[in-house]
Amino acid sequence: MNEIRPVPRVAAIHDLSGVGRCSLSVILPVLSAMGVQVCPLTTALLSTHTGGFGEVDFVDLTDHIEPFYAHWQREGLHFDCLYSGFLGSERQIGMVEQMLAAAPAGTLRLVDPVMGDGGKPYRTYTGAMCAGMRRLVMRADVITPNLTEACLLLERPYPQAPLTRRDAEEMLLELCALGPTKAVITGLCLHEGQLTNLGLDQFSQTFFESSCEQLPAHYPGTGDLFTALLTGALVTGSGFQAALDLATGYVHRAIRLTAQADTPPREGVLFEKLLTLRPL
Repeated sequence: MNEIRPVPRVAAIHDLSGVGRCSLSVILPVLSAMGVQVCPLTTALLSTHTGGFGEVDFVDLTDHIEPFYAHWQREGLHFDCLYSGFLGSERQIGMVEQMLAAAPAGTLRLVDPVMGDGGKPYRTYTGAMCAGMRRLVMRADVITPNLTEACLLLERPYPQAPLTRRDAEEMLLELCALGPTKAVITGLCLHEGQLTNLGLDQFSQTFFESSCEQLPAHYPGTGDLFTALLTGALVTGSGFQAALDLATGYVHRAIRLTAQADTPPREGVLFEKLLTLRPL
């Protein structure tokens, strides 16, 4: 009889959009398919995501975040990982910072510092919120910024020309100097015709690279998909390189499939086509 392994438990601190594949609508099914229990600590409810669906109906759940988490603590619930994504206010960022600071030893603290893309912060992201995110990543073990977010965290201008490998490595060293033990900068153009996710393990001072073909398509939610996959791989025991390769390869396949299906970009990537049930 095969031994059934314990199921890792992740507290996912994200918003939930009813339509559009992003945040919890991606994280819940992906981590579940990877054999991970996802406990959503929902920061907001949206009718759709904010990229292409017009005016969004929105419910702010900030006032419920601390009571929800306090209930879990009273019940003595253990989480293998605290995983945060987009946070919509300074107050939410401060709440998550306190959670990470108080997390028991051995808890993986993973922050996807969602703040912007294409060289600019999101319209709703203020300077004070960017400063709050810098404080938050100091509490993290692993962070997964894109290039825009890495520049915001380091308070440096967005580069006008593609980075060299050495430039990217220097940025990773600076990011880990803020506090994380591991960092990944996603979506870099380091090689002709390819996208690269480049990581650093601060302890071993080792860089990790995973690249794939650059496809002529862009969809919302791919950052959420990448970090969910990376999180799932890490909490189920994969090494950093293996986790990076899994996340890079899966996102690439999902984008290719979505482009072949001529899916409207606002729908996000068809990751469901690639999910499989795990054997016990």
